[in-house]
Amino acid sequence: MSRAPAARDLACVATQIGRPPRPLRRVVARCPWGAPAVVEDLPYDGAGRPFPTLFWATCPSLVAAVSAVEDAGGVKRFEALLRGDAGLLASLQAATRYERRRRRRLAALCAAPPRDGGASLATGIAGVARTTTLKCLHAHAAHALARPGYLLGERILEAAMPVFAIHGCCTPGWGRPSPTCGTYTVPAGAGVAER
Repeated sequence: MSRAPAARDLACVATQIGRPPRPLRRVVARCPWGAPAVVEDLPYDGAGRPFPTLFWATCPSLVAAVSAVEDAGGVKRFEALLRGDAGLLASLQAATRYERRRRRRLAALCAAPPRDGGASLATGIAGVARTTTLKCLHAHAAHALARPGYLLGERILEAAMPVFAIHGCCTPGWGRPSPTCGTYTVPAGAGVAER
């Protein structure tokens, strides 16, 4: 039996994304300051509406860093890398299989029946069905932070470095730095942005 997210984490995520989080299941990765950076979401909200993103990047610094990669043509660049690198493609295929399995298991925890009859459970990262197409690099970066070893997501994070603030958390109310938070270890001298 798992516990609901702590009230402080819920309040933090609400501040980060500018609205109450839904359908948040748990925090799966934290920034060096201890604030939530990535959350795991249920596949359906309380009304049965599909929510196709399993791992959601909530940290504003992380989101901004990955957005800069996307704005510079990152989606097309990483799609081209997928076509030429069997290892990257295999990592995406494995991550997609994981997300499909995990979302099917989490669907049993949803309060309302799925409005889409379960169709969205067959999609992959960020709701994309085909593993040769990318839509949202944030979801891939979030997957890599939630599940280290996801090669494509780690390459996206490398392209986005630095991804976290160094002189203070970008989310108000969080303070002390920690070299290891959640499941992500910040490499020495990398992954942090001046704020």
